[in-house]
Amino acid sequence: MTDVMAGRSAAGPEPGAAPGEDSKGRRTSPTRGQASRRGQLVAWAFLGPFMVAFLLFVIWPLIHGIYLSLTDQSLTGAGGSFIGLGNYSEALSDPVMWTSIGNTVWFTLITTVPLVLLALIMALLVNTGLPGQWLWRLSFFMPFLLASTVISQIWVWIFNPQIGAANEILSAVGLEPIAWLQTANVDLISIAIATIWWTVGFNFLLYLAALQNIPTLQYEAAAVDGAGPWRQLFSITIPQLGPVTGVILVLQMLASLKLFDQAYQMMEGGSSETSRPIVQYIFEAGFVGYRFGYASAISYIFFVLILIVGIFQMVVLRNRKGSS
Repeated sequence: MTDVMAGRSAAGPEPGAAPGEDSKGRRTSPTRGQASRRGQLVAWAFLGPFMVAFLLFVIWPLIHGIYLSLTDQSLTGAGGSFIGLGNYSEALSDPVMWTSIGNTVWFTLITTVPLVLLALIMALLVNTGLPGQWLWRLSFFMPFLLASTVISQIWVWIFNPQIGAANEILSAVGLEPIAWLQTANVDLISIAIATIWWTVGFNFLLYLAALQNIPTLQYEAAAVDGAGPWRQLFSITIPQLGPVTGVILVLQMLASLKLFDQAYQMMEGGSSETSRPIVQYIFEAGFVGYRFGYASAISYIFFVLILIVGIFQMVVLRNRKGSS
């Protein structure tokens, strides 16, 4: 009898039974294959909208941009004929493009280091237990919540040659006033100062969260062994913050390389040769010079440079993690 029932089960549902039910109308559990297919359908139902948006707003613009970079397409609709690598050849021999890339790299160098060091110092001060911690946290993070247009207008007033606070401070210490945004090689430094004040709060918040995750037991054990505050800082705190520092460096360098908003707004769209970033030059080539194809070629050259920087950072961080 048992063998007969087993044979019926192996052969499938009994005659006359509906799918998912036995002969007595009782529901049966789905097979493993049915459950797997149902799970796949549910997964695709959730992934579908994202995949459609990803294809429309990431993959398609990427492919279309590559096509445009190989044509002489204009913003006015003229052109569009295939010219091969002509735009890339012109861009690689364009001194203005290389000057703009140099400005962007210089801006990245003069902002990344201060934004890491200042954020770390600010987080250490707050983490030591200063009175009114909520006020310090709010004060440090508040500028990051403001829009770039607001930040730009604030610092345009601060750097005003006649009534700005920056020159008032210089005069108070006996130094000559400076036309901050009108002097070559000073205008980009002025934009860097405004950017540091604007974005340091985000890095501060990341460091503060990482500091609060370090077990206090490590500091107590170090104190028992006779380690002072400075020894604890360099032997416990900074090594524990290594992963967060790596993340901040990557995010900060990528953000600095994409400089555009504050430079364009603070210079009122008329950046000089010493302050024009590469993203602004791409904007000017495409929307001022109407050369969409040429602007696309420059953007992909810049994309390759960012990709090289990202790969280099990944290799360095991986090697550092392996050695540690």
